[in-house]
Amino acid sequence: MPRAKKGFKARRRRKKILKVARGNYGARSRLWRSAVEQVHNGWEDAFRHRRLRKREFRKLWIARINAGVRGHGLSYSRFINALKKANVDLDRKILADLALRDPGGFKAVVDAVRA
Repeated sequence: MPRAKKGFKARRRRKKILKVARGNYGARSRLWRSAVEQVHNGWEDAFRHRRLRKREFRKLWIARINAGVRGHGLSYSRFINALKKANVDLDRKILADLALRDPGGFKAVVDAVRA
């Protein structure tokens, strides 16, 4: 009986992995074993960092709001507490964008919260 080498299916599977591995440095984009290892590591990192990205953006927004609010004589925690009490439904992403791009609008929000 002749030896079966998996032929077409194996080649298709390898080509799929090597296509994903493009852009990596050196052997990691060319050699099968290195490429498989690199692609699997990349997939693990992507999975992990999809979750981390959400935390890091929230941290960034909080830092930006805090910096904007300090200029108006408040702290971040007191500002957020006042927002809740005033029933202002702006999330941190929008508030951070206001603090960064529209200081006048942010000042209006701070004044509305104070009143």
